[in-house]
Order: sequence, then C-alpha cells, then structure tokens
Amino acid sequence: MALREEFERTGNWLFRWRSYLPLAVLAAMMAAMLHPVYLVERQGRPDWWGYLCLAVAAAGLAVRVATVGHVPKGTSGRNTQEGQVAAVLNTTGMYSVLRHPLYLGNFLMWMGVSMFPRIWWLSALGALAFWLYYERIMFAEEEFLRRKFGEAYLRWADSTPAFFPRLRGWKQPELPFSVRSVLRREYPGLLAMVACFWGLDAFEHLAVDRRGYLDPFWTVAFAAALAVFLVLRLLKHKTALLTVEGR
Repeated sequence: MALREEFERTGNWLFRWRSYLPLAVLAAMMAAMLHPVYLVERQGRPDWWGYLCLAVAAAGLAVRVATVGHVPKGTSGRNTQEGQVAAVLNTTGMYSVLRHPLYLGNFLMWMGVSMFPRIWWLSALGALAFWLYYERIMFAEEEFLRRKFGEAYLRWADSTPAFFPRLRGWKQPELPFSVRSVLRREYPGLLAMVACFWGLDAFEHLAVDRRGYLDPFWTVAFAAALAVFLVLRLLKHKTALLTVEGR
C-alpha cells in the first residue's frame, strides 16, 4: 500500500476512535502525578493555576462553539462510525481563517487539561501526541474533501492555513449563529472538559494528601455540567426543541 493511502487509512481509523484518546492521556497524567517528585512539589499549589487551565480549555470550547454555530447540516459533526461526512464545503466563518477550527478547539481544551498538574514535560508530550494523532486525521479529511470538491477545495486550501489562524482572511459566515445548534452538538464536550478537571483534582488530593476530598468549586462545576448534559440529551433525543432546519 502506498504511503499516501496508508496515511489516509490510518487517519480514518483514528477519526473513528478519536473520542477515546483523552482516556489514554488521562491515564498517563495520573501515572505522572504519582511520581514522588510531583507529590512533594504539589504542596501549596495556588488555586489560580486551576482557573487559568480552565480558561485555556474554555477558550477551546469557545472556538468550537463559534464554528458549530454557523455550519450547515452534514458538516463538522461528532460522527464516529460513519467516517468522513461533508454535504458542502465550509469556507466562511471560522473556516475562512483556518481549515480545521474544531481541532484547534480540541487542542486548546486538551492543553488546558494537560497543564493542570503543572508538569511541563507532560504538557509538551500532550501537545506532541495531539499533533501526531490529529495530523493523520486531518490528512484523511483533506483527501476526502479533495476528491469530493476538487478545484473548489484546492482553491480554498491554497489560501487558508491548516491549523494556525490567519485572521485577515475572515469571511462573514453564510448562516446566522444558531444557539440551538450549539446546544444540540456541544454539550458532551462541556461535560468531558469539566469532568477531567474535577477528576484530576480529586485524584490529586487522594495522591498527595492521602485522603478523599472533593473541591467545592470543581464539584459544583461538574454537577452543573452534568445537569446540563442530562437536560440537553433528553431534549435532543425526546423532543424537537433543539432541531434547526438545515443545521
């Protein structure tokens, strides 16, 4: 098999299982947090660091919201089993300044969580793992788009960077922002993000202090995110309140 086809095949496989990669990263983070050096240096960590990490992750979620709120149906989905899907080629809004805005959002969310333990090399390894993993996925997606949209895709790709935004290329989105579309599609990411912080903080107290402790801030945040998740999931699957025509 030619290397190009191998990259695409691997990228499509990673695309289907991309939701489970954070579990492996979290396991590695917890193992690192049990190292004796970390157990000593953790003493007295300022609370503001956790809030800073949350802000970085929330910025990633905001990038996803700004993207998903304008896209039409059949694009930028969370599908994991069907493979690549693209009813149209998105070239406006966030897609006018970079080709993979959702993955930029994922990266910021990932980095916010990986920064939380304050282990610099863990954040560096997390960034490297993200790039190696998602580079194949981006390659597979672009091969799919190249075949489906041809010259239109090539013109857009030639003028739009893949991952690092070029703001001067901004084009107004073709569709107005839809809050209902965002609520229908992004609630799992909100819960996953907050659950990571809550779980890591609880694990940290267990490892360092040798006792179970649930920080009030993270516990309230997790409970709120879980409530939002359950309500929006119910509305999505049992009602049409979050359905928007053409989205």
